[in-house]
Amino acid sequence: MSYEIKCTKCKTLVVDPLKYKCFCGSPLETHVIEKFDKMRIRKYDCGLWRYRPFFSYVSKNEIVNLGEGWTPLVKFDENLYFKLEYLNPTGSFKDRGSAILISAIHRFVRAAKGYISEDSSGNAGASIAAYAARAGLKAKIYVPATVSGQKFNQILFYGAHVQRVKGERNKIAAEAQSPEQGKFYVGHIWHPIFRDGIRSLTYEIAEQCEWKLPSRIYLPVSAGTLLLGFVEGLVHLMESGIVDKLPVIVACQTLRVSPLYHRLKNLPYTPPRRITSIADALISPNPPLLELMVRKMRRIKGEVEIVDEKQISESFVELASKGFFVEPSSAVAYAAYKKQVESAEKPRNETTIIILTGTGLKKKLKP
Repeated sequence: MSYEIKCTKCKTLVVDPLKYKCFCGSPLETHVIEKFDKMRIRKYDCGLWRYRPFFSYVSKNEIVNLGEGWTPLVKFDENLYFKLEYLNPTGSFKDRGSAILISAIHRFVRAAKGYISEDSSGNAGASIAAYAARAGLKAKIYVPATVSGQKFNQILFYGAHVQRVKGERNKIAAEAQSPEQGKFYVGHIWHPIFRDGIRSLTYEIAEQCEWKLPSRIYLPVSAGTLLLGFVEGLVHLMESGIVDKLPVIVACQTLRVSPLYHRLKNLPYTPPRRITSIADALISPNPPLLELMVRKMRRIKGEVEIVDEKQISESFVELASKGFFVEPSSAVAYAAYKKQVESAEKPRNETTIIILTGTGLKKKLKP
């Protein structure tokens, strides 16, 4: 087998692709065993699936495709590039995880005459709903009772059944995971294959950079799916001898919700009781994958940065004024970049990529 799924704690191997958690309760993780080979890239495929040979658990006859991947890498100024992940089919990077996950499992769910469940009122819920619709699967998306907005509308129009749940975020997740006849939980935070789909972004950036990675890469972090999947791709390229040096990964969070920042800085952190932030896609105060993120970031010697609401808002407006209309949550990474440049923590002449994760059309904002 060219890959393995195992527990991040007890290292138990798992063979069931529908499994999202180890029997010990810990998260699972997908690892590629075979080396990356540039000669195996499907050059004629201008999308995520050009890397299908490195996602061998997906059969070529089972691919669920909405045109995801191969998003533009745009030069912004002399040493700064933007990776436009908000141009994926449903407007966010989450489509990479959804495409790989739904492609890998839809035949098993269909054979069991079942349906999938997810807990998200945001980008992940919309993305899972879209790919379920494309695959012809029934999907139930568990959302907060008070949910509304553009992302919620996406979920509805993709045809998913919406289950409103009163209570905190952990209660919504518990409802989505609760056993029911024919229900298969594919939560984007917990399911290892969803996170593994983000590896494609790493390969894509490396290929677009002609296999010479930049000095630094900034990305927003909340639950950790983007960070963990991206780092897994970096490690795979490094261990395969494709790149000889890793970029500095800068994980960017908001001042109001910053558990990873505080853990890596060894600072005390008390999650806020009530979260109010313009960056409403980055509101995981107690991410279940926090320890895994800490371990991975320490392994690659990554950095963390936090920005306040004023910095986020100003960066959002600046990006829009230059033609990049992104979610405020995406602007967090640009705000962190500017903060480090201004404080001289980041040399101005270093080549840098900022991952812009979600479209501004997702959020209703007043100019």
